[in-house]
Amino acid sequence: MRAVKNRDTGPELAVRRIIHRLGYRCRLHVRSLPGRPDLVFPSRRKVVFVHGCFWHRHPKCSRATLPKTRKQFWRAKLTTNVARDRRVRYELKLLDWTILTVWQCELEKPYRLTKRLNAFLSTSA
Repeated sequence: MRAVKNRDTGPELAVRRIIHRLGYRCRLHVRSLPGRPDLVFPSRRKVVFVHGCFWHRHPKCSRATLPKTRKQFWRAKLTTNVARDRRVRYELKLLDWTILTVWQCELEKPYRLTKRLNAFLSTSA
């Protein structure tokens, strides 16, 4: 798992390109915020997480399967990821940040994702 990247992944770069094309600028992986959100818009107090469907267990997604080998290990690992995501969202909400989660499978329909990102970023908090 050492080869699994946690930043500058393909889905994250694709979302960053869409946001840049929309004219928004952001900070990346801000360490001072819980969970180090992928994209941070400080003036709007908004953050965007780009989640892989497998690693973060996207509900009802075909990519969120459990590997056939070492099931106990993977179940514990992925359950921990989901619990951490829930805790991070809670902490960010306590700090009055608005959160959007973009799932990897949403990149299959870029037009729909572009509309969703623009709606999220254009509204005031």
